Amino acid sequence: MISFLTELWESIFTPGTTPTLVLATHATFALLVVTLTVFAFLTKSIHIINLLVLSLVLWGILTWFINEINTLNSEKQSENTETKITETKATTKSAAKKPTSVNTTKKRKV
Repeated sequence: MISFLTELWESIFTPGTTPTLVLATHATFALLVVTLTVFAFLTKSIHIINLLVLSLVLWGILTWFINEINTLNSEKQSENTETKITETKATTKSAAKKPTSVNTTKKRKV
């Protein structure tokens, strides 16, 4: 439990989403939904039911957003990997084709 809290505290200062932060978010929303469901059955208040619906919608939107961030990060990582592979191949080909001595001086017309 202590290690989870430590990881949660450190994940707050880490850019992006971490598995610990996502787990804590889902657990918090699950407890909120359970609490509001119990209150809705006990009070039969339309206000509590509205809060329950709003919390479910917010949880769904937040889950979608987390999945989009993870998708973009994985695409970015695969793009970076492909770029590095392409650059390595291009560097290897250009090094193989490049002559060892090239005359780079230009002659002036007088």
